[in-house]
This record gives sequence, structure tokens and C-alpha cells, in this order.
Amino acid sequence: MKNKNYYAVLMAGGVGSRFWPVSTAKNPKQFHDMLGTGDTLIQKTFKRLNAFVPTQNILILTNERYNDLVLEQLPMIQQEQVVLEPAMRNTAPCILYAALKIQKMNPDGVMIVAPSDHWIEDEAAFAKDVTQCFEKCKAEEVLCTLGIQPSFPNTGFGYIEFNKEHTDSLKEVKQFREKPDYKTAKSFLEQGNFLWNAGIFMWSVQTIIKAFKEHQPKQYELFSAGIPSYNTENERGFIQENYAKAENISIDYAILERSKAIYVLPANFDWNDLGTWGSLYDKLDKDDQQNAVVNGKLLGMETSGNMVSLPKGKIAVIEGLEDYIIVDKEDVLLIVPKAKEQDIKKIVAATKATFGEQYG
Repeated sequence: MKNKNYYAVLMAGGVGSRFWPVSTAKNPKQFHDMLGTGDTLIQKTFKRLNAFVPTQNILILTNERYNDLVLEQLPMIQQEQVVLEPAMRNTAPCILYAALKIQKMNPDGVMIVAPSDHWIEDEAAFAKDVTQCFEKCKAEEVLCTLGIQPSFPNTGFGYIEFNKEHTDSLKEVKQFREKPDYKTAKSFLEQGNFLWNAGIFMWSVQTIIKAFKEHQPKQYELFSAGIPSYNTENERGFIQENYAKAENISIDYAILERSKAIYVLPANFDWNDLGTWGSLYDKLDKDDQQNAVVNGKLLGMETSGNMVSLPKGKIAVIEGLEDYIIVDKEDVLLIVPKAKEQDIKKIVAATKATFGEQYG
């Protein structure tokens, strides 16, 4: 039986430009079947949360332009569950907005905020970890997050430093650390009390709203003025008029780095943020030449270590390529060395400048 006090907020507004040309501003990666499983990333995330959160208690936070995509891919939800941002203002404003909506529905609600585009294989372990955090949040006035055990000194993630002396499974957070350089990341791993920040948070609606009152009084004042209109026909008008006035700030800076009562649970599941073609390659099955192929079929000759994404059913014949990203999508073909995948944002900008905005 799903707990009626459990709520989920899916963050689905990002563009995912490092997955270009599949992911574009018009149709970003969360709405694509990046893994070739038959489900898009947002569908997989919704199912993962829906295993323990009631369908009607899941809100999708997204940009106005993706409203139709969300409803098309998640036909089990209602329009009022799609929380639309009329302007891009980072994660803090939209989380406060969602928390105030949930509080009005159910003052006893506890909520998870999770990105819609992550890869998690052991979904039962994920559900267990989240519900453990929910229980902590119900019992105490704390904020919780899930941290990922680092497998190498990654410089692309923020880190969470926890109190080594804390013997409970939920560890007291000492501080959040910015994305480090390689040397610093290495020292984090050697110290043994650092986890990757996966951007998955849990708290009671009462606690997070109180934290905004304390640490972000202007944001709280702006959004709390809309409480009478939330979950009514007047909500849209209030948000259209006021949302763009919100400060552009992340939940990390706005709340987490200022709060004194944060706990982290080292996750008991495998996780990948699927941020780049290389991270997708790491998670896919490979052929005997270590090529990973999504959707189509590959005939590879002296061809190894490639990430190949094709239209459904298409055959690619490739000879003599090693460690490349090859993406064939209707009007764009991308061929770039895996070692240069961090340049894809620059490639997108150059393509738009040369051929037009429609290619981004």
C-alpha cells in the first residue's frame, strides 16, 4: 500500500545539451529513450517513484514549452500535476513553489525532489533508501539527501562531506563541496568521508518551508503570497505575474549550504547521472569489440570502443573508428572522439551559428 503522505517532485526542465543532437532545446534528453529500453528517462523515473508514491502525489516540474511532451509521455497524470515554470530560475524557486502546493494539499506531506534523467538499476534499494530518509524527516526537523559512493576522483560532480564520527547509517553532513580539481577529488576519496552529490533530496514540507522562511525570506514572501491561489484556477495567473521576480538560485546555495540539520544516506544502489554520451556508454551492454549501440544495429570492422546511437532499425556499417561518439539523428550526424565529448556544447553553439537556431 502506498503511503498517502508521500509526495515526489520530478525535475524535468533541463535541456541536456551534452546529448546533442538527440537532446535539443525543443525535445530534451529526459523525453528520449536514451538506453534503448522502450521507456524514456522521465517514464523510467516516474515508474521508479510510483512504486511507493501514489500516482496523484507526483508533480512534474518543467518548463512551459514541455507541457505537452510531459502529458503525452505520462498519460496517467492530470494537467494540475504538471507544475510549469514560466521563466528559468534554477532549482530553489521551483522547489519552494512545489512545497507550498503540497503543503496546501497535505500539511503532513514528506517529499522527494529528484532529477528525471538519472539511471538507477536497483529500484528496490532506491525505494528502501528513500523511505528510510522519509521516516527520519517525519520524526525530526531535518533535511536529507542521498550520496553516491565515489568510484573514482570525478571532477564533474559536487561532493558531500559527512561527519566521520557518526556511526548511524544516516550521516550528519559537515559541508557541501563544489566540483573539485583532480588533485582535490583524489584527496576526497583518500579521506573516505566524501560522497558524490546526486541532487536527490527528501524533507517534510513543513521543514523545507521553514528553512526558506529562515534562509530565503524574500523568496518565501514572494511565493507564500500565492498560497490562496495554489491548486485553484487562479494559480496560473499568480505564477505568470510573479515567478520571474524570483532570484535565480540553486537549492544548494539557497538552503543546503546554510542549514545546520542535514543528513546524508550513502546510497545502496548503482547510480549514473547520464550527463554525457560517455556516461551512457559506460552503462550500456557492449559487443565483442566494446561498441555500445542504441536502437539500431552495427556492422563494425576494425571498429572498437564506440558509442553509436541510431534511428530505430537503422544499420550502420563502420570501419576503422576507435573510441568515437557517432550519433545519427534525422537532420544531423555527429562524429566526434569520445575524448572531446566536453566540447559538444561548443559544437552545438557553432552549428546553430552556422546553420540556424533550429539545430539546437
